[in-house]
Amino acid sequence: MKIVKEFSRFAEDYKKHNMIQLEVASRLTLMLEQKRYVKVLDLGCGSGAVYDNFTKKNISTDKFIAFDFSKEMLALHPSSSNIEKVCSDFNNKESFLAYKKSEFDILISASALQWSNDLSTVLKTISLLADKYYFAFFTSKTFATLHQTAGIQSPIYSKEFIIEKLNKYYKYELEVVEYQLSFSSVREMFQYIKRSGVSGGSGQLSYGGMKRLMREYPLDYLEFEVLFVKAVKS
Repeated sequence: MKIVKEFSRFAEDYKKHNMIQLEVASRLTLMLEQKRYVKVLDLGCGSGAVYDNFTKKNISTDKFIAFDFSKEMLALHPSSSNIEKVCSDFNNKESFLAYKKSEFDILISASALQWSNDLSTVLKTISLLADKYYFAFFTSKTFATLHQTAGIQSPIYSKEFIIEKLNKYYKYELEVVEYQLSFSSVREMFQYIKRSGVSGGSGQLSYGGMKRLMREYPLDYLEFEVLFVKAVKS
């Protein structure tokens, strides 16, 4: 297992409140081995970070399925003649009944599957859909010091738990990347948490607990841990 540490620039522009997710999508698409795919499924596509990276990296596809449970996110996703937008929930097995075995050249998912209600079931359900898989999971070490300071549990899965579930259904290579995102103030940091798509679990706190956390948080940066996976069905 390779561990890479990356230290990111200051998050001064709130328009870039999802900059870590954008970096994750960019890194994940760099793992792709081809420049053309017939059919791609982007699971939890959001507003289109993966497709944007396909365009930037000159990766073409005849059919790109942009799959997300949020109509609002899909409305922001790029539109094109080769893009089909599917509004559905990957936690629901029935969402995949329309797809055949090995229908997709690749299934890719950046920064989404850590929110699975039952990760083992989701990984099993999708394990027959594609020839190759590319996943990026945020792990429970994301915001680790924040959680420790606040005395709360991470709302997402640990690296060990994710690997345990991957072992059931896939052969894979993986890389762990640790990011640090710095801020000019604790207040700006908490604005980032509020606006970003990576929950810090701070919603578990009372108003008083949040004030205490802002006063006692010892760092000027947030920590992120992301597990990057290239896999085939075992």
